[in-house]
Amino acid sequence: MTSVGMPGGQLNRASPVPLYYQLAEMLRAKINAGDYDSDGQFPSERELVERYRISRMTARQALSELVREGLIIREQGRGSSVVRPRIQDQLRHLTSFTEDMQLRGLPTSAKIVDLRVVTDESVALKMDVPTSEEFVRLQRIRFVKKEPIALQTAFVLHRFCPNLAEEGLIGESLYKTLEERYGLHLGRALQTIGAKLSDGYDKEMFGVDTGQPMLSLERLTYLVSGEPIEYVRSTYRGDLFRFTVELQR
Repeated sequence: MTSVGMPGGQLNRASPVPLYYQLAEMLRAKINAGDYDSDGQFPSERELVERYRISRMTARQALSELVREGLIIREQGRGSSVVRPRIQDQLRHLTSFTEDMQLRGLPTSAKIVDLRVVTDESVALKMDVPTSEEFVRLQRIRFVKKEPIALQTAFVLHRFCPNLAEEGLIGESLYKTLEERYGLHLGRALQTIGAKLSDGYDKEMFGVDTGQPMLSLERLTYLVSGEPIEYVRSTYRGDLFRFTVELQR
């Protein structure tokens, strides 16, 4: 888009382009350049009026334009803030969280909350295996750009990876570990997506308020042989993540 303002971030009052549009364009460029932190405060109407010597109506129109474009949100009594872009996952292929983020060039990290061998009757029933089966329970908080975005609790059949609890993962990826260390070949997965509101445990794990929208996922993963290998429950922050499914006819 061609800039309609003047050099140095000033409004061009001689231009036929409305001042609110010029201001919205300047603020949009600053947002896209990362000048405004999503966790910080965005300039208020009053600050814009004083900084650019414009009317409150002009400032309000510019902010309304940015709200309409989904770049900022305005909250009563709290002012405006930049909307953090959501990570979008297209559900086409069986990939791990680490692989998904690497494809987007996003830095990831993980904090292991729990890694041990357990039995779990409810998980065994979901995977259609004997209730006496042992699982490696791996619970992790997943971070993108150092911000917690997902809590994943995976149950992997212990007989396929007998020393996983002792040796841990290769890097951050469970799937890479299963394939490279244990020579397993993952084939397909069934995934169910739902919605929930954050509870006290989510508040502890993510640092979000209770009652916030979250995405809940269940995935049952199979080897190419058709045998189940993993059941995983995940909770994703609804303000930072969304899923897209492409449908064709």
